[in-house]
Amino acid sequence: MTALEILLIVIGAIAFIAAGAVVARNVANNRGTKELPPVQRPEITAAAESEPVAQAPGDATPDVPASEVVTPEVETPESIPSRMERLRSRLAHSGGVGKALLGVLSRGELSASDWEEFEEILLMADVGLEPTTELLENVRTQVQIKGATTAEELRALVHAELLKLVAPEMDRALHLEPGVAEDGSKLPATVLLVGVNGTGKTTTVGKLARILVAEDKQVLLGAADTFRAAAADQLQTWGQRVGVEVVRSDREGADPASVAFEAVKTGVETGVDVVMVDTAGRLQNKAGLMDELGKIKRVMERQAPLTEVLLVIDATTGQNGMRQAQVFAEVAGITGIVLTKLDGTAKGGIVIAVQRELGVPVKLVGLGEGADDLAPFDPAAFVDSLLA
Repeated sequence: MTALEILLIVIGAIAFIAAGAVVARNVANNRGTKELPPVQRPEITAAAESEPVAQAPGDATPDVPASEVVTPEVETPESIPSRMERLRSRLAHSGGVGKALLGVLSRGELSASDWEEFEEILLMADVGLEPTTELLENVRTQVQIKGATTAEELRALVHAELLKLVAPEMDRALHLEPGVAEDGSKLPATVLLVGVNGTGKTTTVGKLARILVAEDKQVLLGAADTFRAAAADQLQTWGQRVGVEVVRSDREGADPASVAFEAVKTGVETGVDVVMVDTAGRLQNKAGLMDELGKIKRVMERQAPLTEVLLVIDATTGQNGMRQAQVFAEVAGITGIVLTKLDGTAKGGIVIAVQRELGVPVKLVGLGEGADDLAPFDPAAFVDSLLA
């Protein structure tokens, strides 16, 4: 056997051994892998296999079954007698000027320093200098005439004088009688609310709408505060809560008079009882304010009588609020005042001061943040609560 033949035999043997090793390894691997039964195999859908498509956040439009669509729940506002009783109780227990006055009166026969303290309390309560002086003079005169010295006698005298200053004889009714068009059809009463920003004007429109709905009146709101971005949205929310339509512009900075015009026009067409219009409270200058409010009033009156112009004042702003109120009173021809945040703090005397200064009655007061924390102003109950 030649060397070449021996070499070929060796190479063939090596190849045979290598092939056998490969076969043995494949058999071993097959024995270690168990195929999942068909019911255990994870199903791979075409959607999972495909590439996810990028989507802008605002483009998502998930399908929501009709039964799951959430609609705002229409609330039932609290009745007037119920809220009057509740607010009267809250005022009586909130402290402030009443407790301070009773603290002095409880001393019985008052000394000169007691009277000075009494005067200081009234001034700090924003009663105003003139009404305070008038009240003190009248009470001291009555003390001398009647010889009143006990705390109860002094309390009765102060109660009578405070009630005089609050002027219970003023007409505090909201005049919302419908008008009559030339063709005999009904025209809605229209109400304009004015005041500086931050007094709670838009909130007051919403709360007053609840009062009117509680009295079974059909109400429509106009969002003519077009210079504050959130005002229309805020009013829309108030309207939805009691099922009241809101006329608004989708464009910030739109002409307020055009919104007011459209609100009254819609109110006439739909036959509602009352249209209330919210306004902007910018106070850059008197001339600009007069032009803006004058235009709004004119376009409203073209379609229905303007029955109320209510000035909203924050009771906690004191004399600063009084100066702002004077400007609005001059340009808007106000018929009544809404005092917000009259929660029994030391600023309660502004009721007296604002009526004396502006010559119009306080018609509504707010004593809290709740949706039904607005009620007609009751002078006797107010004084009773102060001195309870």
